[in-house]
Amino acid sequence: MVQQPDLQNTSSLQPLQRVLSSLSAYRWVSLGALASSLLLTAASAVTPQLFRWAIDQGISQQNLQNVLYSAGWMVVAAIVRGLFNFGQSFWAETASQGVVYDLRNKIFSKIQNLSFSYHDQSQTSQLLTRVTSDIEQIRTFLSTSLMQVISAVVTLVSIAVILLVMNWQLALITLTVVPMAGWLMVKFISQNSQLFRQVQEQLSDLNTVLQENLLGVRVVKAFVRESAETRRYTKLNDTLVRVNMKTIHAIRNTFPFIFLLSNLVTVVVVGYGGAAVIGGRFSIGELVAFNSYLLLLLQPILLIGFAAPAVAQAAASAERVYEVVDARIEIRDYPGAVPFNTCRGRVTFENVSFRYPGATTEAVKGISFETNPNELIAVLGMTGSGKSTIMNLIPRFYDVTSGAVRIDGRDVRDFTLASLRSHIGIVFQETTLFSGTLRENIAYAKPDASLEQVIEVAQTAQIHDFIASLPHGYDTIVGERGVGLSGGQKQRIAIARTLLADYSILILDDSTSAVDAKTAAQIQAELDDLMRQKTCNAFVIAQRISTVKNADRILLIDQGRLVAQGTHEALMQHPLYEAILESQVRQKETA
Repeated sequence: MVQQPDLQNTSSLQPLQRVLSSLSAYRWVSLGALASSLLLTAASAVTPQLFRWAIDQGISQQNLQNVLYSAGWMVVAAIVRGLFNFGQSFWAETASQGVVYDLRNKIFSKIQNLSFSYHDQSQTSQLLTRVTSDIEQIRTFLSTSLMQVISAVVTLVSIAVILLVMNWQLALITLTVVPMAGWLMVKFISQNSQLFRQVQEQLSDLNTVLQENLLGVRVVKAFVRESAETRRYTKLNDTLVRVNMKTIHAIRNTFPFIFLLSNLVTVVVVGYGGAAVIGGRFSIGELVAFNSYLLLLLQPILLIGFAAPAVAQAAASAERVYEVVDARIEIRDYPGAVPFNTCRGRVTFENVSFRYPGATTEAVKGISFETNPNELIAVLGMTGSGKSTIMNLIPRFYDVTSGAVRIDGRDVRDFTLASLRSHIGIVFQETTLFSGTLRENIAYAKPDASLEQVIEVAQTAQIHDFIASLPHGYDTIVGERGVGLSGGQKQRIAIARTLLADYSILILDDSTSAVDAKTAAQIQAELDDLMRQKTCNAFVIAQRISTVKNADRILLIDQGRLVAQGTHEALMQHPLYEAILESQVRQKETA
């Protein structure tokens, strides 16, 4: 699940206040929408007076000219209402699009800068729902619901003043519906804000299953699990429907009372107003106008009622979005951090221990070693021994729990992150390719690289011949997640991508595991020479002893501890090294 900051005790409407404060960046557009709303209200308020004039001064007096004049002004008022209604919608939509544009960029930038530990504990589908569905809820609130509420409040105040001027006794009876309806709305939002949040979270869970099946469709088909996955998705879909139905029930338990109040007030106005007309205290035109204003008074109450669920849902979505925006970045530049410019070749681990966030045991325990300039270091161990974890501490993907990692005697935490990581080339064990051409993927870290430079690193990674055999060569489009390429081809493209970077320290994390032994040997031979020439230090993480036996030094890791180090020949007598070698020889003989 996505990490959540301590927001549980805050008001459910506080995130919406933050959204509203974002409108300050679009104040003129927002003011345009507000001005259009006010003018629309004014044009609507004039119309009942035109009816009154037409009845009292036209129809009652049998004056056709006044009837025609009032009809003409009604047409003008209708045109004005149409213009200002368009202006209100246009400017409100413009402001809302600007706010969510900024919010999308802000949340995407935050996701890019959040630490590995955050992504380790987060579901991708949860983040996707926040960036898409939740932000869309905020946009709908700003463009529609907010203007409905503002327009409704302005209309309520304006019509209330007019009614009090026309007949204050009847107005007081009529206006009693406003506080009662307002109380129902506040109660509705306060009681159901968590329910609307639950809808969004359930939607995220549904998206999780969808994403897993899209990414793992081959596994699903290979194990004939289509029916099981359909049942799993249907079960979550049923849960989402049930939660949505709870929101419908909440609306059902509130809005009938508002409609009842509206109808009762209409009955009172007709009865009291009709008696006043018969008694000569009220003209027919005034009664018609008053009744028209009553409709204008009830309309904003209903609008607020219909907007209430959207406001509650937008509040829940805003809270979820700001949970990501406010998430703490654990790995950041320390005060006074300096650029990492040169590397003389001494990487030191001083009694380093590390525990993953939320874990109860340490993944790395008391690791100490120091490299020499231009030394090729191999890191060997069984699966899950902590090899990759140790290497992830050099570029500060995680910070040590205790001890220190130093480069040329300086703690890596003293360097700026951008400069440190830009001088460390890494080939990860899991290969990720991006949409675009093969050339763009290889030149990912150096987009301005020439084709000659791209070809050079591709030859080193033993992938040039394959790319050259393709109809479009380096301009071949890579399918989604590298579909159409084998695991070994993707791995070699990743190696070429890293070799093109401006690195001083090179880390290869089991980078030839998906490549056949012959090609792996060719790649390793090329890399051995290149790493000794170009880097101040190179680290190779591997499980194959054949891959690392030519290293200057091998670090043997077992259960997070450094149990031995030395050359291939020196480690031949170590029981763990001997066991790994024997198992690999046995596998080779079996094959």
